[in-house]
Amino acid sequence: QVQLVDSGGGLVQAGGSLRLSCAASGSIVSIDALGWYRQAPGKQRELVATLNDGGRSNYADSVKGRFTISRDNAKNTGYLQMNNLRPEDTAVYYCNAMLRTTGTIAYSSAWGQGTQVTVSS
Repeated sequence: QVQLVDSGGGLVQAGGSLRLSCAASGSIVSIDALGWYRQAPGKQRELVATLNDGGRSNYADSVKGRFTISRDNAKNTGYLQMNNLRPEDTAVYYCNAMLRTTGTIAYSSAWGQGTQVTVSS
C-alpha cells in the first residue's frame, strides 16, 4: 500500500515563503510524474506545478517565477518552494504522484491528504 503525506503548510504574511513536502512511502518501484494542486474554498482543484522524472517542469501562469517544484528520488519526496506568497495563493495544497508499485506494470495515481496554506494580507 502506498501513502503520500503532505506537510509544510501554515499561515504566512503576504510576501513570505513556505516549503511544502510530499513524502511517498510503501512498496514503490518508481515515481514518474509528481505534481502539486490546490483547491481554494468554493473553487475547483487546479494544477499548480508538475515535474516529470526527466526533470521537465510545468507551472500555472499564476505561480511562474514564484514557485519551484523539485524532487529527491532517493527519498521518494517532492517539494514545492513557494516564495512571494499572495493572499490569492490561500488554498489546500495536494501532491499527486504517478507511481508504480511492487508487482505491477502500470503506473497509478496517488494523492496526499492536503496541507492548508493561508496567506494574510
